[in-house]
Amino acid sequence: MTPYNSKSGKTSGVIAYMLGPDFITVQFETFKQYKYSYRTAGKQMVDKMKELALASQGLSTFIAQNEPGFEQL
Repeated sequence: MTPYNSKSGKTSGVIAYMLGPDFITVQFETFKQYKYSYRTAGKQMVDKMKELALASQGLSTFIAQNEPGFEQL
């Protein structure tokens, strides 16, 4: 997992993420991990989450506002 450090300096609900070819796994501050895949959340949502994760900006907010489908790990 790659640590997620928000560029805004604000506390984020996300603490780490892992990228795969068709998914992103996100670990929240509760230490629960959720896998968002092309199958569960759709390609457009997953690609946007990957972009936000790599930019270290807005990932937690995006997930909260859009509620993409996921698998809890």
